[in-house]
Amino acid sequence: MKILVTATSFKADSTGPAAEQLRRFAAERGSEILYNPCGRPLSEDELIPLLKDAEGCIAGLDFITKKAIDAAVSLRVISRYGAGVDRVDLAAAKARNIAVCNTPGANAQAVADLAFALILAAARRIPALDRKTREGQWPRSTGIELYGKRIGILGLGAVGKGVAKRAQGFSMEVLAYDPYINARYAEENHIIVSGFDALIAGSDVISLHLPLTEETRYIINAGVMSRMKRGAIIINTARGGLIDEDAAYGLLKSGHLGGLGLDAYEKEPPGQSPLFELENVVVTPHTASHTAEATANMAAMSVQNLIDVLSGKECPCRLP
Repeated sequence: MKILVTATSFKADSTGPAAEQLRRFAAERGSEILYNPCGRPLSEDELIPLLKDAEGCIAGLDFITKKAIDAAVSLRVISRYGAGVDRVDLAAAKARNIAVCNTPGANAQAVADLAFALILAAARRIPALDRKTREGQWPRSTGIELYGKRIGILGLGAVGKGVAKRAQGFSMEVLAYDPYINARYAEENHIIVSGFDALIAGSDVISLHLPLTEETRYIINAGVMSRMKRGAIIINTARGGLIDEDAAYGLLKSGHLGGLGLDAYEKEPPGQSPLFELENVVVTPHTASHTAEATANMAAMSVQNLIDVLSGKECPCRLP
């Protein structure tokens, strides 16, 4: 039997307690560990031969489709190296009684850090100023202050809570919308519970921390963006399909939107997106969770989840 590791941050030469734990476990079972040969998320066709004879998979942002799952005749567990499971066909896994686990909260502080970094970078257009200064220019740019501004957080999970705390450190007023919001937590932490429309219309900065589902796909569309304050900034460190990128381009170019910070894209890698032409757009390569601390946390949790399932133990991070 084999254990497949496709998460790009978890490599054959990885060190640390989680990597050693996985190697010991595999040796005890007489299992071979296979690692991602491409250094990027894998497609359906790339996964199918790698999943052959695999009883467990520590998965990155790969497309684990029904076809890939049905071809993996020995597979017992998909242990996501991260929290999102939108690229896993959950129905197909459930039909095969394959456990799907994730690592909730493992990278929350890392993602919250990058989200706020993108807010600052978009508010002051730091990347464009950096580039021009390096080129020998001495540009003048008028940004906006965050002090006293209102931030709207869509999705008050672990990452959203982290962004709220950082925003309060900048004396921002925090609004939050979440269909499953913990009202008591919000009240205790001075977060204003808001409806979706009120948050959209009243926020200077909007930060997205929602899962990608059929209900949330394009939740930030042309109509929604047109109702935002003129000059509003949108930040997305969650999933690319939450934003209609074509509509965002037009509203950024017209000046209705003041800025856009992206770490997630509808197509990844995004290639030469028209958004990259705009100086009020700040982009990073889906790297929000890539800190030493978050990597260690996700590795530890994903390995333990896989071991729990394959050992017949209860896994607290198994999805229903």
